[in-house]
Amino acid sequence: MLSVWHIWILVGIALFIGEIFTPGFLLACLGLACLASAAVAWLGFGLKVQLTAFIAGTLAAFFGVRPFFLRHCYRESSAVRTNVDALIGKTGRVIEPIDNRVGSGRVLVGGDDWKAVSVDGIFIDEGTAIEVVKLEGTRLYVRSI
Repeated sequence: MLSVWHIWILVGIALFIGEIFTPGFLLACLGLACLASAAVAWLGFGLKVQLTAFIAGTLAAFFGVRPFFLRHCYRESSAVRTNVDALIGKTGRVIEPIDNRVGSGRVLVGGDDWKAVSVDGIFIDEGTAIEVVKLEGTRLYVRSI
């Protein structure tokens, strides 16, 4: 026969397993609270004390543990840039001279041909090495390096 503290532990484990499939560490906070309630039940306290431990454990985990995990697991700097956002900072070369006055200029970056504009407003000759500074629409803003 299962004791009450066994049930708390099983529910906690189920919540930890559920956390694997959901983002945000919400179910993990509830799982930690279940473990706190299991400890209180194991010590022989009644249901009211167990529920109080569950509520206190949930609040402590939600406001104490969750921010720590979110801060260390979802850092902005570790985000991988994809698609065209990955072009910023890449280097390439000019394949058609860049002249902002007439709106001409093309560059080759990562094997792809792009329409380009000089961020400095200066003429950049064909064959010059460039770095992508920003992207607007289908136009790369570049500077010579």
